[in-house]
Amino acid sequence: MKNKWPKKVVPHVIAVIIFLIVSIIYCKPVMQGKVLGQHDIIGWQGSVQNVFDVKEKTGHYPLWNTNVFSGMPNYQIFLAGKRLLPDLKNVFALGLPKPMNFFFLASVCFYILCIVMGLNPFVGILGALAFAFSTYNPVIIGAGHETKMFAIAFMPLLLAGLLLIFNKRYWIGVAVATLGAYLELFSNHPQVSYYFFLVAGAIAISYLFVWIKDKDYKRIAIAFGLSAVAALISMGCYSLAYMTTTEYAKYTMRGGKSVEIVGDSVKSANTKGLDHDYAFQYSMGINEPLVMLMPKAFGGSSAQTLGENSNVVKKLGALGVPETSSAPMAAGLPSYWGGMTGPGEAGTSGPPYIGAFIFILAIIGFVIVRHPIKWALLAVTILSVLMSWGKYFMGFNNILFDILPLYNKFRAPSMALIIAEFTMPIMAVLTVHQLFFARNAKEIQQADFKKIIYTLAGIAVVIGLIYLAQDYSSGFDQQIMDAKFDQSGADTLNKAVVSGMKADRQSMFGGQVLRTILFMGFLLGIIYMYLKNTLKPTVAVVLLATITFIDLWSVDKKYLNDDHFIPKDELQTESFAKNPVDEHILKDNDPHFRVFDVSRGMNDNRASYYHRSVLGYHAAKLRIYEDILDKYFRTSPNEQLLNALDVKYVINQNSQGQVDVVQNQGHFGAAWFVKAIKPVTNDAEELLAIGHTNLKDIAVVQQSYMQDIGNIMADSSASITLKKYSNDEIEYATSAVNAQFAVLSEVYYPAGWNAYIDGQKTEIVKTDYVLRGLKVPAGKHEIKLVFEPQSVKRGINISYLSSWLLIVVVLGGFFMEWQTNKNNKKAVD
Repeated sequence: MKNKWPKKVVPHVIAVIIFLIVSIIYCKPVMQGKVLGQHDIIGWQGSVQNVFDVKEKTGHYPLWNTNVFSGMPNYQIFLAGKRLLPDLKNVFALGLPKPMNFFFLASVCFYILCIVMGLNPFVGILGALAFAFSTYNPVIIGAGHETKMFAIAFMPLLLAGLLLIFNKRYWIGVAVATLGAYLELFSNHPQVSYYFFLVAGAIAISYLFVWIKDKDYKRIAIAFGLSAVAALISMGCYSLAYMTTTEYAKYTMRGGKSVEIVGDSVKSANTKGLDHDYAFQYSMGINEPLVMLMPKAFGGSSAQTLGENSNVVKKLGALGVPETSSAPMAAGLPSYWGGMTGPGEAGTSGPPYIGAFIFILAIIGFVIVRHPIKWALLAVTILSVLMSWGKYFMGFNNILFDILPLYNKFRAPSMALIIAEFTMPIMAVLTVHQLFFARNAKEIQQADFKKIIYTLAGIAVVIGLIYLAQDYSSGFDQQIMDAKFDQSGADTLNKAVVSGMKADRQSMFGGQVLRTILFMGFLLGIIYMYLKNTLKPTVAVVLLATITFIDLWSVDKKYLNDDHFIPKDELQTESFAKNPVDEHILKDNDPHFRVFDVSRGMNDNRASYYHRSVLGYHAAKLRIYEDILDKYFRTSPNEQLLNALDVKYVINQNSQGQVDVVQNQGHFGAAWFVKAIKPVTNDAEELLAIGHTNLKDIAVVQQSYMQDIGNIMADSSASITLKKYSNDEIEYATSAVNAQFAVLSEVYYPAGWNAYIDGQKTEIVKTDYVLRGLKVPAGKHEIKLVFEPQSVKRGINISYLSSWLLIVVVLGGFFMEWQTNKNNKKAVD
């Protein structure tokens, strides 16, 4: 028999070439030596520079970072360990630079899923381009959410592996599932992976019902057994990150809280997971998920404005306000008016638009497609919409938050639409394949043509009714009403501005409705021409793919375009160039001090690039540190705590807007002996007490430690001196006539920090709510603190062993698949 292998491979090679070309063209500034100026990546670079500095000096990466929030585990910023496998993400992306690699990876992985589902390669190309260039992806890439993008890109590959297993292709299935799970987990974005497992779980349940109905228990055992093998091996490879993150999470904002801060009062609390208010920030309005279909329906992004042609200009003009005054005002008003506006909300960087054709085809598919995973896809798609509503659908989402395992560790409900952005393209390509390439496709399409028309009519009616029913108000409107645009303080102008904004919003929404109807007309025309034999199926799908890609490209370029790329050397210069303040501080040879930099706000890592900073930014800071920031730093900094944190320099902006520095002469230093201890009963009392206690002389400690501490006597001649200071090791020398209690200006973190006095391990006492304390015996002693978390050691060993298992399973699976195909070919011959 003639070998058909080359002929089968050609469409896949063409697909990969297409993905490569469009990724390169979209990101062509990269070919000119430019890079993205991503805010989050710039922030990460500020926090991680300390790691690289230490590596350059010592040859190893530290486990503790001294430069962010006075100190925190470094493996939450940069995790390094013994690795057997190379960076497979880079291998799969053919070594492409960022951000080309993201689009290429997402395209290839979704294409693999389509082929596994038995779809025509042209349909696969359509789905792959739609999934990869879904507008949410360039939005998050531009913001620097790279781990999120990697996790999204690898979801289709992992699902492909599971579907292979569920459809009895066990060898290749376990290989692809193990590899996909490894890549998904190593993307290191648990929230996206969590959403994926909701999808996978729903699909697994849909297969399980069928197998139980058929009494095919052997298949159940094999399928779930092999899936478990893939999960266990990939989790083993990921164990270093998993074990350290799980350990750390207990002590962070995501692990719950023991105090409730309300104004000046502090009360005891006992919660698990994030605070509800914090977790439900970034919730979508009830109608806002329609931006998956209509990208500008809610104004696009918070950075986009109404423009000088706004109805606001007309409304103000009617009140006699000259256009020279009203046009600039309108040009500065945000066009976005969705659920992420108002107090406490930061808006949005762009809509999660998936393409009009994709959305419409998916809805049609939920009506007409005959496929075993259809109902599972529909269920999790609806779930994702309900979850994205967050605080606007609290009855449902509070239940999920309280009972769904691990869900209370995550925030930003709008992210739940990642599920729909994955499931709807899957449903869309299943629809296209059934319409144009299934057996008896034309007969099926003729039978379903009325259903398609009714579905399109239904979509038109729904969005039309929403257009008529909305009041087009926004959380931003109250801010306008609170402003005063004239000296009399009358709200006439305010009302005119809000009225004009509402008119603009209605106009935008109406334009998007007409745009959608136009797309529905195009789609119906393509289907009709195919039924009339005017279009061949391949031509019809290529036409759909072309229009979809052009549509997505035109929207994507509003949020990630050539202007977002800058020369690499400029990025470094603009973000981290030393200023005179940095130069001044870096001349200080004091081995231990920190800076308090509020020149750029409270949530910035720029100071961490050069200095040990009291502030910074991290998505999961330590809970005790968040508490002192909330209680004592948000309005004006508490001087006692600044001193206790050994803040020697305060950086701020002067009256001319220039960065200036003031030296704090009262900082306490690296460590000190106190004269007395103030016992308290719980965390709430401890947090309150540090605000009105002389922390230089008195340590605030919880009663549970007091029996071990015992009595101390003030000794004016006692001394404690810093002898060595590095990220993972600190040494002090002490001298005292009587037993003393030392307060160390280091953040308390019990999971890994150990203290040794003359080589004997001793307990570290949580002191002054956020610091470490030690009881030091009389006499002269050497104290050594070492950061040696056991989770790191165990994680490295398990990960290394599991990597060998992954190699065996993946290579073995592919080999057995090849062997099986070879034997089948011989049997046919």
